[in-house]
Amino acid sequence: MPLILPGNVGSATAATGFNVSNSFRFNGTDSEFLSHGTGTATNTDKATLSFWVKRSTNLGSGQGVFAQDTDGNDKFVLLFGSDDQIDIFQETAGTVDINLVTNREFRDVAAWMHVVLAYDSSQGTAANRVKLYINGVQETSFSTAVYPSSNVDFRYNKNSITQEIGRYEGGNYFDGYLSEIVFIDGLQLAPDQFGEFDSDSGIWKPIDVSGLTFGNSGFYLQFKESGTSANSSGLGADTSGNTSHFTVSGDNVSSVMQSIDTCTNNFATMNSLLLSVASLNFTQGNLTNNGNSSSTWRTMYSTIGVSAGKWYFEVRINKTKSSDPNNFIIGIQDAEQMFQAADTAEISSTSRGYGYRGNGGNKVNNTTGTGSSFGDAYGTAGDIVGCAVDLDNHKIYFSKGGTFQASGDPTTGSTGTGSAFDLTTGITYMFGISSYYDDDRHSFNFGSPPFAISSGNADGNGFGNFEYAVPSGYFSLCTKNLAEYG
Repeated sequence: MPLILPGNVGSATAATGFNVSNSFRFNGTDSEFLSHGTGTATNTDKATLSFWVKRSTNLGSGQGVFAQDTDGNDKFVLLFGSDDQIDIFQETAGTVDINLVTNREFRDVAAWMHVVLAYDSSQGTAANRVKLYINGVQETSFSTAVYPSSNVDFRYNKNSITQEIGRYEGGNYFDGYLSEIVFIDGLQLAPDQFGEFDSDSGIWKPIDVSGLTFGNSGFYLQFKESGTSANSSGLGADTSGNTSHFTVSGDNVSSVMQSIDTCTNNFATMNSLLLSVASLNFTQGNLTNNGNSSSTWRTMYSTIGVSAGKWYFEVRINKTKSSDPNNFIIGIQDAEQMFQAADTAEISSTSRGYGYRGNGGNKVNNTTGTGSSFGDAYGTAGDIVGCAVDLDNHKIYFSKGGTFQASGDPTTGSTGTGSAFDLTTGITYMFGISSYYDDDRHSFNFGSPPFAISSGNADGNGFGNFEYAVPSGYFSLCTKNLAEYG
């Protein structure tokens, strides 16, 4: 299962070097996509598309990432297919020009991945006309391999067409994150123009692309602005200098589409591939659960686990069952016991599972029962519960509405004033929540919130965005912090 543990920081980079500030969080159920009308291309038979992607929910379904749809007989699409393979397809006047389907499946929801599609139909060798690179390495194994004939136009770079990002054929919406989208008109480039291998970790990382020649129809999307209009102040603003700005569309367009979860600082989300999350409905980049259709306990866990350091996260309750409210348990569990526990087990059901229960506000450990008295009950829509985990002193603290329960003070170190539990040492813990009903809905914030924040609080390193102040010495769950403290 996709999972980041200490010593495996995924697509992280060091605190220095080139940094990417923002990404676009696509929520497929809200029909979100970007669109832009092209002008006159520099060269319609040469182009390069580069982007970073982190997938989230609805795996195993066709999800469009880039597309140009004129009609049923003229189209281009790069998508994740029904088997989670990358599928590149182009059709011109009813003739299939390109049909490349990877043998590999791409199901990782824990880390970022870099993709480069390099096109040059003037190449003498057919296989050189379309090149696909994943994290700097050319993909050569395809279950289907149809290459374009000589000098066939690349439809995503045709004159006076509409380029789309995040869907194809008017549907098949993408779920996940996109960052550092670069389109080069007129050149077939290698991946080393967009990234490099880190000399220490060997991990592929992005580099500064601002000095590239983009061509007439090229664009560079950094998602640093806000708003939906196709201009320099919109979220789809082109920073290449070409003013190829994209319009943002969707049923629920909001500020949370802009995320600080990026290919240079990967934030934790919930792991949608664990067996325990069967029947759950994830949205907002695997940070929101919109119900549990099984009406039994289901537990979801973070994609990042930690064994040292001090960490903080928040959970917002969005909805609860009115006839039986507060069926939530927020907390942490030993990663090993997480895999051993039954799919319907509560997060606190094991000897190294620790939680704060909505019913009665009790603390719970090694039990499926109600536990013992601790703090205030929670579960009303709008409630925000904070969790501060001190793995250096082996303590855990819980807050409600910014107030730590039991007069807790997470900064007291080994004293542990008001801590809920003394934690077992030498353990890698996953963060999570258990919920029961279809109406039990909630959102996680590990520092990249899927909901609007009214105040805004970063950790001591300047990372993350939380509703309430992060206790001194505690940090958001992201790879830059993990590399330093985890």
